[in-house]
Amino acid sequence: IFRESLSGLCSNMSGRKETVLDLAKFVDKGVQVKLTGGRQVTGTLKGYDQLLNLVLDAAVESVRDHDDPLKTTDQTRRLGLIVCRGTAVMLVSPTDGTEEIANPFVQPEAV
Repeated sequence: IFRESLSGLCSNMSGRKETVLDLAKFVDKGVQVKLTGGRQVTGTLKGYDQLLNLVLDAAVESVRDHDDPLKTTDQTRRLGLIVCRGTAVMLVSPTDGTEEIANPFVQPEAV
């Protein structure tokens, strides 16, 4: 009885953990990744693991404004092949089918 329960326990431990995100559908496609600290990277997802470590190819970082770190500028920096550590990943979204819109919650400034 002990041996059977031990083998069942070991088989459960050896199984891969499921991640909340199903990133398999984004492999070899363009993704945008937002990281803690405000960095934003766009590239082709080449691989990932259960800890959400991401491998991006042809990665490009959007450079942030020095005066206002909440704003991105039109400047970019080519990074090439990178690994995004899973603990720093906040958001993963596909680049296809998305477009940036104006913020509807910003109040126009009174003159």
